[in-house]
Amino acid sequence: MDKLFYPAIFHTAEEGGFWITFPDLPECMTQGDDMKQAYEMAVDALGLAITSRKKANEDIPPASQPCDLIVEHGETCIVIEFDMRSYQRRTNSRAVKKTLSIPEWLNEEAMEKGVNFSQVLQEALIQKLNAM
Repeated sequence: MDKLFYPAIFHTAEEGGFWITFPDLPECMTQGDDMKQAYEMAVDALGLAITSRKKANEDIPPASQPCDLIVEHGETCIVIEFDMRSYQRRTNSRAVKKTLSIPEWLNEEAMEKGVNFSQVLQEALIQKLNAM
């Protein structure tokens, strides 16, 4: 589940801007002063709704087809793209401690050369997982 696409209904607000709802995720709502801000807020709200459901072991509903949704005057259906990896990088970059074992000779050589073990492990994992 790297990228998801969910339709959102952008409702024109009387005072200007938009308020946004997601037909497939009724708990997911947000707003924005203009289209750019509203879209960015919709991406973040979608991310929060999906990650909250995942943490609670709740189902992630399939996305509705935009053509199946009925919009009224002053409403627009816009598909929101959500990239789980990108969202997690932005919102969950806290470090976690890992314990590992390496041969003593390798440790001594790396220590002599001032190798940053955390940095090497991060770089290797990113490359191994094709995470960038």
